[in-house]
Amino acid sequence: MKDLKKNCLGMGFCLILAFVAYFLGKQVPVIGGPVFGILLGMLITLFLKDKRKLEPGIQFTSKKILQYAVVLLGFGLNLNVILQTGIQSFPIIISTIATSLVLAFVLSKIMHIPGKISTLVGVGSSICGGSAIAATAPVIAADDEEVAQAISVIFFYNVLAALLFPHLGTLLGFSQTNGEAFGIFAGTAVNDTSSVTACAATWDTMWGLGSETLDKAVTVKLTRTLAIIPITLVLSFIQVKKESGKSSSFHFSKVFPFFILFFLGASVITTVATNLGVSSTVFEPIKELSKFFIIWAMVAIGLNTNILKLVKTGGKPLILGFCCWCGITVVSLGMQHVLAIW
Repeated sequence: MKDLKKNCLGMGFCLILAFVAYFLGKQVPVIGGPVFGILLGMLITLFLKDKRKLEPGIQFTSKKILQYAVVLLGFGLNLNVILQTGIQSFPIIISTIATSLVLAFVLSKIMHIPGKISTLVGVGSSICGGSAIAATAPVIAADDEEVAQAISVIFFYNVLAALLFPHLGTLLGFSQTNGEAFGIFAGTAVNDTSSVTACAATWDTMWGLGSETLDKAVTVKLTRTLAIIPITLVLSFIQVKKESGKSSSFHFSKVFPFFILFFLGASVITTVATNLGVSSTVFEPIKELSKFFIIWAMVAIGLNTNILKLVKTGGKPLILGFCCWCGITVVSLGMQHVLAIW
């Protein structure tokens, strides 16, 4: 109860801003609520002279609410549906994820980019944008400024992809009579779910395909989301190795991402329930809540971020994000060509 009283003021403050960001995201889906949340937080913190009373709640929101968001995200995943689409798109997904992670690792060494930022940009680019960053940040103990920087980079290339990829698809000669090829392209080459849906919906609108492209793209995107599990587990074991070398009193349970196990459990619950005849629409409110929790956490992260410092240090991560983005795009197109999808 004492902790609740200590945290409620800051959590409430973040919650109010999260509602504003949520509705702004609904109005401008190509940007999305999480980005509005982090921008609002960064802007408002410039005018807050004293955050001491808010600080405990802000810290709780940026760490714990972020983990709760990832767990709730699991209710949006039906493993059976994902398996069906995953068989077709799996080679492309694996190739794009590997490309992004390898590029992030190599370029971080060449460009001397801090390891945590390069990791966040790598997983954000390759898996699912803000959700992957949300899952990875607690595992590698990234601070709020590093999370904000990674989110900003991912956001920038999300918007570019949503605006440019439908026109690129036309130039490259993607089928205009069905949405399969472009749906797989959008689902594997665009980072965040909001931009995947915007990109795919634009293609459907351009060629009168109903929601064919959108359905395909979102399913592929959800398949990519499952990569959160092995990636965070591998990163946790790397963190275990680092921490165990520093302290004799190290405990594995302190760094193991148990919330990822709950995320997987939520996915299993959804799968079993839908197999028993429960409509997937039952889980829609939980999926929407998970998105709102991410926005709520992003507000808190924005409030803990020095925007001036972010702008000054943002050059190298932007270049890193650009290289990952280009690498994923080229590999996605190449693999589709090899597999005769496009």
